Amino acid sequence: MGAAAVLVPRAFTSGRIPGGRWGTMGVCDDSTMPPAEPTLNRYDVDRKARGVVLMLHGGMQSNTEPVMARHASWWRMALLARTLRTPARRQGVSVWLLRNRVRGWNARPGREPDPVTDARWAMARVRETYPDVPVVLVGHSMGGRTSCAVADEAAVVGVVTLAPWLPPGEPIDHIGEHTPLLVTHGTGDRWTSAEASRQFVERVRASGGAAAWFAVQGGGHFMFSRVATWNGYVRGAALGLLGVEDLPPDLAGGLGQTSSR
Repeated sequence: MGAAAVLVPRAFTSGRIPGGRWGTMGVCDDSTMPPAEPTLNRYDVDRKARGVVLMLHGGMQSNTEPVMARHASWWRMALLARTLRTPARRQGVSVWLLRNRVRGWNARPGREPDPVTDARWAMARVRETYPDVPVVLVGHSMGGRTSCAVADEAAVVGVVTLAPWLPPGEPIDHIGEHTPLLVTHGTGDRWTSAEASRQFVERVRASGGAAAWFAVQGGGHFMFSRVATWNGYVRGAALGLLGVEDLPPDLAGGLGQTSSR
């Protein structure tokens, strides 16, 4: 896992998402030292929320540098969050984007990986802000792996992953029997394995879980091609699993459902 050499949209060099607002969780800056806590960019609704979409970005296998706005793994999810905010707001759904403390997965014996710790921190902030509100996790790359690892959080009602990094043998025990998992992978991905993510889904299904795998033909890891397809998948999957919109027929069919409501 690593960062691609790509151009960064100028709007993201400041660490802020255009049109967004920082909540009470702190301000992101491009310091050389990792922050003590993760940060959240929040698109909150003005009324009582019907649900929350928590978005988790990608990263690297091992790296303790702080996550900065220029890193493609973060700003690609920032673009997705900005795209999702309008349809989500119409349905009374808040969209939160987590920015991890450090870039790496950083697995260590006896401790949860760093992004998993950060995601559980974010879920605690969701519980404080919106008690008893359902949450759908949307994770890209390493964030997809993180989403699967924290799917055991009580408020989580669904997991949506985009080009997830799911190594062979990745544990499936955090994904409950009643927590739907939707996995989409581009066939042109050279960073993470589409076959590994498909096998992960098969193992979840074999254990009795509700899971489905979909391919984006020609899609690459950072979702720069077929952008409308990725955006539509995220909206349909996230809002559908929350039950505020009908789950698109292909996604519902993959899970063995006829409708999300």
